[in-house]
Amino acid sequence: MRFVPLRAVSMRVLLVAIAITGLACDEKLSEITGPTPSLEPTFSNIRENILESTDAAGRTACVACHTSAGRPPAGGLDLSRDPYAALVNAPSRQREGAVHVVPGDPAGSYLMQKLQGTAGIIGLRMPRNGPPYLTEGQVLVIERWIQLGARND
Repeated sequence: MRFVPLRAVSMRVLLVAIAITGLACDEKLSEITGPTPSLEPTFSNIRENILESTDAAGRTACVACHTSAGRPPAGGLDLSRDPYAALVNAPSRQREGAVHVVPGDPAGSYLMQKLQGTAGIIGLRMPRNGPPYLTEGQVLVIERWIQLGARND
């Protein structure tokens, strides 16, 4: 009979337990936060996949409400013509002193505050037809784009 040190057995059991726990936690985390962002944080990706898209449940994109087609755009924000100019360094018509997107400053960007439902926003959290709201992954892509300077790429 071969003797196996208790320490070696304990280490193996510990490693297996950590691996199992890690897998279970990762699964639960994705249920809570949504998928990991797969989009590169570029304005062209945000425009195509968030601002102008329709999700799998058939909910319309941001431009459905934020357009001047036949009516005033929601919150005075028109994303149908030049969404970059409407967002970056553009003052909010909804909250005095607020700027929609402050390059390099997600926390100071009114867009992020509206998407996250931060206290002090005027009106409802966006998108207005939520919940569900944007996924955590979508919000993280927008946040990262702002952190990187909100370039028009």
